[in-house]
Amino acid sequence: MTLRKSIELSLLVGLSIYCNAPAQVQAKSPTYQGLQLSLQEIWQKAESQNKSLQIQQVQLEISEQHVKDSKAERLPEIGTHAEYARISNMPIYSNGPFNTPEHFPVLHNFYQITAESYLALYHGNKINTAIETEEMAHKLAIEKRNQIASETRLKLAAIYLDLQRSLVFRDLINQHIHEAQSRLQHIQELQKNGVVLKSDLLRAELQLSRQQMTLTEIENSILLANQKLDLMIGLPDTTKIIPSEDLTTSQPIQAGYEAYLTEALEQAYPIHLADKETAIRELHIKEVRAGHLPKVGLFANYTYSYPQIFLYPYMDAAYSIGKAGIRLSYSLSSLYHNRHKEEVAILEYKKQQLVKADTEDNIRQTVKESYVRYAEALKRIQVAALNIRQSSENYRIVSNTYFNQLALLTDLLDADTQVLQSKFDLTTAQTTAHLHYYQLLFTLGKL
Repeated sequence: MTLRKSIELSLLVGLSIYCNAPAQVQAKSPTYQGLQLSLQEIWQKAESQNKSLQIQQVQLEISEQHVKDSKAERLPEIGTHAEYARISNMPIYSNGPFNTPEHFPVLHNFYQITAESYLALYHGNKINTAIETEEMAHKLAIEKRNQIASETRLKLAAIYLDLQRSLVFRDLINQHIHEAQSRLQHIQELQKNGVVLKSDLLRAELQLSRQQMTLTEIENSILLANQKLDLMIGLPDTTKIIPSEDLTTSQPIQAGYEAYLTEALEQAYPIHLADKETAIRELHIKEVRAGHLPKVGLFANYTYSYPQIFLYPYMDAAYSIGKAGIRLSYSLSSLYHNRHKEEVAILEYKKQQLVKADTEDNIRQTVKESYVRYAEALKRIQVAALNIRQSSENYRIVSNTYFNQLALLTDLLDADTQVLQSKFDLTTAQTTAHLHYYQLLFTLGKL
């Protein structure tokens, strides 16, 4: 399941458990005690406390070290080694291997100390290409970090809005339960006087028990959403958060689909990632092709050794010698070893170009969906507000007729359900509109 679908599901699925709950209530600010935070404040805390972002920051530091390590390859290689050996006698079989040999006098001790250095001058531009590759990989790590940060903000927005919606739902359902209890007492009095049937009383009690169970489900949703937010922003997981966003105002659509699409194809995180992955594949081709070319470098070494066996006549004495110059080498085996490596690198580059084209297609589809769904959510808010006025008036009429014994209890309960559901619908439409707005910003690479 994609990030978009999972967030939409988490935000919208909650409505299904509340839509059958009846009550006539008026929404008011939730009576919830805790830490009041805006969504911007939630995001700011996540920047420094969210563990996913901390992981990406460490990965960014790792890529920086890779860049420094690749640049260090330009420095000369310097090394030293020392050696001591005990040399055995050297028999000489001048009369054949089956006769007693003569023993040539040798010096039995040998030691040598060597210092050497090498500075690469040319290797098919392989070192510079490796540096460019690591620098591009570092830029890729930055883009990934930015993308993860944007995804985290979108997840936080979804959880935050879900919590805010649940708090409004709890306030609505509490008021509804209070009204339902008052209505139940009235029906009990009517039933005692023989005005209504026992079945009417049972229906009212059943509806009340259902609403009490719905309240428990809402309380659990609040508890879970709170813990998710706490853990994602580094707070103790028992901290109660009070959302302070204004759900009644929504950002209007400021441009057409084509303008949003153009912006997304330039700024969306998947596009930036695909561009840098493509550049890395292209640099990899250059790096493989450098294996076909010769290596040129400066070298120098200095040796202190005993005994002197470097030049004839040999001597029982220590000696030292140094040399410096230029070295040219070429690997003939690269002609057949690198052939398939180069083919693989070219195919990987072609594959990445297809991945980039596929990414652009996905961006087009995602921008279209975000644009359409956000416009739809704004329209749904208007419809939900109208439904509240209509359902409230319908409930007023049915309530008067029922208590005048001109309507059935089922009609009253249905009308009551429509009032509560219309208020739930408005809250859900408002939170959904905010979420689709943030999804649109995420798709554009601006969240």
